[in-house]
Amino acid sequence: MTVLGASFDLPEDNRAFAEKFNYPGRILSDLDHTVGEAYQTARPSDDPSATYAKRRTFVIDPDGIIRKVYAVKDIPAHPGAVLEDLAGLGVTRG
Repeated sequence: MTVLGASFDLPEDNRAFAEKFNYPGRILSDLDHTVGEAYQTARPSDDPSATYAKRRTFVIDPDGIIRKVYAVKDIPAHPGAVLEDLAGLGVTRG
């Protein structure tokens, strides 16, 4: 299993976030919002929070098929829900 994150922040900001919160994967910097647009996580330019991506998680299988999409609402409960769904798909941490 590979864990990747993406944000609109600078690489050094992503690195600091990953260190502070012990993030288990790499965080990619999507400075031009290309990935955010492709995955529909970018906000409209007139949105007051346009500099922040919508919080989404995508479970993508080895063939590149999106198996599950989460609109993250409850941040503390989210990892457990994802791990439970991954177990249901037969994915184990490793």
